[in-house]
Amino acid sequence: MSKNSLNRIESLLRLGVFLTFFGHGFFAFMGKAQWVKYLTVFGFSDTVALKLMTYIGVIDFLIAIIVLLKPHKYVVLYAFTWAFLTALIRPISGEPIWDFIERGSNWAAPLCLYFILKSKKIASKS
Repeated sequence: MSKNSLNRIESLLRLGVFLTFFGHGFFAFMGKAQWVKYLTVFGFSDTVALKLMTYIGVIDFLIAIIVLLKPHKYVVLYAFTWAFLTALIRPISGEPIWDFIERGSNWAAPLCLYFILKSKKIASKS
């Protein structure tokens, strides 16, 4: 694969991760009711869950901006982990497994981006 093609794929993945985390940050600030349910699964009250969602929203916005402007492989690895776990909370909270499967691109995109960034770092050392 040419370096130019790899750079285009990286840019598209960065955009995809940005959009996912920016959108999630927006929903967190809105206090999306369904997300309160996900946090209460872990024993948080509705009030605490709503406060946590504000912090989650800030972190999601930061991740979105970092990944879009200057991604770092560990920030992208965090994005993968967070997106995977937030997709997994759906079946844990009683929703069908399909809700997890539908969100596969939310965690697969940052995982692919992580491997691209990691390979570029290895290539630059050789």
